[in-house]
Amino acid sequence: MRIIRHMAPDTRQALRAVREQLGEDAVILSSKRTAEGVEVTAAVDFDAAALQAEAGARATAPASAPAAAPTEWVSAAAEAPTSSATVAAAAEAHAGVPTLAPAAAMDSVNYELKILRRMLESQLEQLAWNDRTRRTPVIAEILREMTELGLSQELAERIAQQLPERVDLANARRFALTGLSQYLLVGGTRWLEDGGRVAFVGATGVGKTTTLAKIAVRWVLRHGARDLALVAADSVRIGAQDQLQSLGQLLGAPVYVPDDFNGLGTLLTQLGRFRLILIDTPGASVRDPQLAARLAVLANSASQLESALVLPANSQAGALEEAVKRFAPANPASCVLTKLDEAASLGGALSVLIRARLPIAFVSEGQRIPEDLAPARALELVSAAVRLAKASNATADEDLLRRRFGKVSHGLT
Repeated sequence: MRIIRHMAPDTRQALRAVREQLGEDAVILSSKRTAEGVEVTAAVDFDAAALQAEAGARATAPASAPAAAPTEWVSAAAEAPTSSATVAAAAEAHAGVPTLAPAAAMDSVNYELKILRRMLESQLEQLAWNDRTRRTPVIAEILREMTELGLSQELAERIAQQLPERVDLANARRFALTGLSQYLLVGGTRWLEDGGRVAFVGATGVGKTTTLAKIAVRWVLRHGARDLALVAADSVRIGAQDQLQSLGQLLGAPVYVPDDFNGLGTLLTQLGRFRLILIDTPGASVRDPQLAARLAVLANSASQLESALVLPANSQAGALEEAVKRFAPANPASCVLTKLDEAASLGGALSVLIRARLPIAFVSEGQRIPEDLAPARALELVSAAVRLAKASNATADEDLLRRRFGKVSHGLT
């Protein structure tokens, strides 16, 4: 009879060590989880009949009788006579009955309960969605179409809840699209009419400089260059200031370069005679460590300028939402939605802007200056979202509809 105890970080490593020390005929007597990992007790060359008799006695003992400790079990097995003929039988008897520590057993039970709960929730969601489709087929179809546009679950549900009762599908569709347009805030063309001091902020490559150039050219065509000033505050991107200098020479408008970004407020106080001042800021990743400092400068200069957040329509809703959150310290008063010509869907972008209540001033759908820039119009944006959904043959997966609106309709958690 040979008995060993082995500690290991997990059960797999413990069993491997037991096999290496005792061979393939080793039998696991007990295992338990400890602070250091897993403790496994194993034996080789013992009488399986004595062990089985001991286990049977424990199984038939009264419920009130306390169970023997694992160390007692090991001692009883050690005192039993050894017989090589019974080792194989003991190994076979034990092979189908794995020993689990209480903590491991509880983890296994919890995992299986989670699976069962998810299966039950999935069935309930499917029943709820099927019931909703049967009871209110028009609302269910509107939810499907709003999902195909790429709208968020919350926005699609809000629009569907406002539909009139007993409305047919054609009118419901018109009500839904009109309701979506009413949620959108637009900023109009006040910059081109009244001027202002606008700092364009946003991540790298979203089109800040191109947007600035389009607005500057529009202003010059309408008012001339005398009241226009450009500020090249982007000292990070190579060639950014040279690009703005070239634009200023082409338009006949002065270009000012602050000594550093912190001096932006001081520079603006010297430019009081200009009606429109357009400021190009450095592009940055939302995780740029310098971003917070730059946004603080813009926030401290809020009395002298307004920030406009530039967002690319071809980005996913999650990325747009993160950008809105990270650039919020600059207190943007409006946004410019760029790259509409590269977007496969507009619903996600519209959902983010509606949730943030951020007005859209302009939309851009190309690189041509100044042709590919237009004031934002709510109905036109909704129509563009519908066109993109049709062009891409967008379809709402049944499983997605079930997960979204099965839960919402029945309040499941």
